[in-house]
Amino acid sequence: MITIINIVEKEGIKSYLIKRNLIKQYKKAKIQILAWIYWWMDLKIREPKDKWIWSFRINKQYRAFCILEWDTLIVLKIDNHQNY
Repeated sequence: MITIINIVEKEGIKSYLIKRNLIKQYKKAKIQILAWIYWWMDLKIREPKDKWIWSFRINKQYRAFCILEWDTLIVLKIDNHQNY
C-alpha cells in the first residue's frame, strides 16, 4: 500500500491551475489523496510502469502527472487529457 503524507508541486504548476480556474478542485483532490481515498482520485501508475510516473484525476478533464519519492508525491505536470 502506498503511504503519501505530502504533495508538492514543481514550479509553474500553481500558475497553470490559477489560469484554468482549477485551484479549488486541485486542493480537494490533494486532501482526498492525503486522506488515503485513492480510488476516488484514480491514483495509478502510468504505462510504461518502469518509468514510475503516477497520475491522479483533478476533474473529468484534467489529470496531474507526478512521481513518488518515499512518502512525497511531486506533481510534475497538469494535463488536459481530453485533447488526445
